[in-house]
Amino acid sequence: MDTLLLGLNEIGHLNVLMAIVIGALIGVTIGSIPGLEPAGVMAILLPLSFSMDPLAGVSLLLGVYGGAWYGGAIPAILMNTPGTPVAVLTTYDGYPMAKRGEGKRALSIAYTSSFVGGIISVCSLVLLAPTLSQVARMFGSAEFAMLAALGMIFVVLAHRNHVVEAAMMLGFGIFLGTVGLDRSYSVQVFTFDHSWLLGGIPLVPAVIGLFAMSQAFVLLSQRGNDAQKTTLEGSGMFGGFIELVRHKMTVIRSAVLGVVMGLLPGVGEFGSQFFSYTLAQKFSKTPEQFGNGAPEGIIASETSNNAVTASVMVPLLAFGIPTDALMAMLLAVFMVHNYIPGPTLFVERPEFISGLYLSLFLMNIVVFLYLTFATRWIVNLTRIRGRFIGAFILVLGFIGSYSQNYRFSDAMIALGFAIFGYMLRRANIPAVPIILGLVLGPVFLTRFRQAMGVAEGDLSIFVTRPISLTLFLMIVASMGFYIWGLLRKKV
Repeated sequence: MDTLLLGLNEIGHLNVLMAIVIGALIGVTIGSIPGLEPAGVMAILLPLSFSMDPLAGVSLLLGVYGGAWYGGAIPAILMNTPGTPVAVLTTYDGYPMAKRGEGKRALSIAYTSSFVGGIISVCSLVLLAPTLSQVARMFGSAEFAMLAALGMIFVVLAHRNHVVEAAMMLGFGIFLGTVGLDRSYSVQVFTFDHSWLLGGIPLVPAVIGLFAMSQAFVLLSQRGNDAQKTTLEGSGMFGGFIELVRHKMTVIRSAVLGVVMGLLPGVGEFGSQFFSYTLAQKFSKTPEQFGNGAPEGIIASETSNNAVTASVMVPLLAFGIPTDALMAMLLAVFMVHNYIPGPTLFVERPEFISGLYLSLFLMNIVVFLYLTFATRWIVNLTRIRGRFIGAFILVLGFIGSYSQNYRFSDAMIALGFAIFGYMLRRANIPAVPIILGLVLGPVFLTRFRQAMGVAEGDLSIFVTRPISLTLFLMIVASMGFYIWGLLRKKV
């Protein structure tokens, strides 16, 4: 109870409440505009969050993150164009319902499913993060090295059809993480005597370039990409809860899958979405309706998507290991304010943890109420010209990358990553492994070196400790299943 009161006191500050509301509204706006992604906007806001109080900065980014998944359903249902990549399956049943004149009903189902999934996800964070943080107390250098390696392996294997490309990008990210001054031996690594590289490749300009500015280039290169006009037909924006009660097993199954998938690095929304949709169709009494306007399809897609949004934070808070690029941005906010994720954070900053939980609950409520009453105006965002948005993002990207340290070199690094990210998008090569390699690579190398020092160079330290051995076997098993799947396809 005392911790809860401390959390209420934390979110009771005006700056935190404003950050929650503004972040949520920005997220919904971004999700409602086809072609934009929350990662790019979060990257632009990242330097701003550094100047805010820790909880306010994190709440701003989480508001954008969570709100975008809600808003992505609007163009998916009304225009057959997913506002965010993870809303792709929402188009399968949402758009046919809109064509039948049931647009409001479909949106109501999507909003309510997202809300229930989001609340369940926050509850899972509240329950799992403290428990796993206690497990993390038993971790040494060997365990953290294996955990970082497991995260990187999962990220690569999650890109099923682009595993080789993802592995190459991960390796490139790990290489970038070695650039700078090696403090263990006080030697320069791949700096080529340039002083601006002594601190390594900065994360913020890299993220802004890869996700925000590269997307701006994509929007600027498109022609005739104005969104089509949308209409909002039908009646009833509050009937979604009734629909969820009718299909409660689909809700429960999709929410559980979303929570579990959120814990696995690199899987997240995409994996949970496809699993949930497939199972919903399999267990449905009317599977033939899927793809033709089945409410269960929308429920499965939107519930599982939003059930990931908070559970994906469990590995970050408990172990300090980000599972995707968005969590890597949050880790940057933590580190700037000297809040080190892990077991000690729950002991030293219980008021921050409680405030974080409450801000996530409040964010879901704000987004749900806002969408319920303001959808008729939000749909107008789908008509904004893509090239105008691209130019605006490009300017903000330069400002954001420069403003962190007021160094021109950071802006040039962002531009370099933007060009490279644009090339990756055109070639359909994933960019997320680069950021996770940049973040997790140094963690793995540092912890591996520490473990080797403790064991005096004996590699058996990774298989003689129970937790480290378990993580190592998970790595071997995941790679084994992938290779087995490849062999089955060839047979």
